[in-house]
Amino acid sequence: MTPAEFAAALRGRQPLVGYWSLLDAPVAAERLARLGYDYLAFDAQHGLFGYQGMLNNLMAVDTQGSTAVGMVRVEANDPAPIGRALDAGAAGVIVPLVDSARDAADAVAAVRYPPLGRRSYGPMRSQLRIGPDPADAHLQTVVLAMIETADGLADVEAICATPGLDGVYVGPSDLRLAIGGATTGDPAVHADFEAALARVRKAAEAAGIAAGIHTPDGATAAVRLAEGFTYATVACDLVHLQQIATTHLEAARQGNRG
Repeated sequence: MTPAEFAAALRGRQPLVGYWSLLDAPVAAERLARLGYDYLAFDAQHGLFGYQGMLNNLMAVDTQGSTAVGMVRVEANDPAPIGRALDAGAAGVIVPLVDSARDAADAVAAVRYPPLGRRSYGPMRSQLRIGPDPADAHLQTVVLAMIETADGLADVEAICATPGLDGVYVGPSDLRLAIGGATTGDPAVHADFEAALARVRKAAEAAGIAAGIHTPDGATAAVRLAEGFTYATVACDLVHLQQIATTHLEAARQGNRG
């Protein structure tokens, strides 16, 4: 999938499935990008890599045989990290902690070149993937605002209506805490959490933009897509590595006891 195809599909609210990466492991990213996912999202906020790791992993996604584009969750709603991710070749950015329509507008401005925004011109690598023309970058580069705070949820309708915003993305762990959960999986706030998700979906649908969510596994992703989310991310390489390694260890120990 090319950045242009991905942007068109996302803006068209077509169902998309991605995978989340925390690890600085370009060879693993290269393999994951060939499995059929529509995008790989590299976490520069909580992930275990710096700029060079982000660059190397984005390059790995773009190798022959890839079905995916590379996305980056930037560390902050700031023009500097947003610009670095885009210059490195990201097909789009996921911007955390968007609390208001003003925050969303700031994120959009950081992604678009003047006169539409304030992105500084210097597409050192992205020009090889997307092209050096600002009009091409605007067409092929997406910006997604995370809904993960109480303020963001309260202003979600205005956030979704922000001109130039391509979609919203629910961070379920933070959002569950924001609505009063004692833990990121607290069942006591389940009803309120599901109501919050429905509100986000409806706001995005009304605005005609994409609605995405972070999920722990493919089965949950399928449920969320069936509910009306237009894209879902399966998370993540570090957790799944631990889960599968534990499963194999337990199987080996049990077999050895037998």
